[in-house]
Amino acid sequence: MSEGMLCSKSHEYILEQESGKYFIGLTDYAVEQLGDIVFVELPEVGSSFGKNESFATVESVKAASEIYMPVSGTIVEINEDIISTPELLNEDPLGKAWLVKIETTADDVEFKDLLDYSDYKEEVEG
Repeated sequence: MSEGMLCSKSHEYILEQESGKYFIGLTDYAVEQLGDIVFVELPEVGSSFGKNESFATVESVKAASEIYMPVSGTIVEINEDIISTPELLNEDPLGKAWLVKIETTADDVEFKDLLDYSDYKEEVEG
């Protein structure tokens, strides 16, 4: 599912689903670093966030981590499955384990510091 995926330096991904609507999730690298995910807290539908604002919390056996919005947007859907089954993040972070779907009117400036998935993988794996 990595085709067309963009990633932030704070390890979130964004993937366009339809015009102006995007899935936001955690990269496989971030999930691997966190270890076993035990709890996910997501915002309410209708909440709006600016680029780089914290919008969710993920807790693993190692630590709790804030999740940041890669571009500004409004939450139009949350992944209810992740709340009831947080370990899905460990099993399929780039597929079924998206966190939220947003609607955005972000311009190109907000997208310019995001990396193509393959470039992101090169950077984190060095």
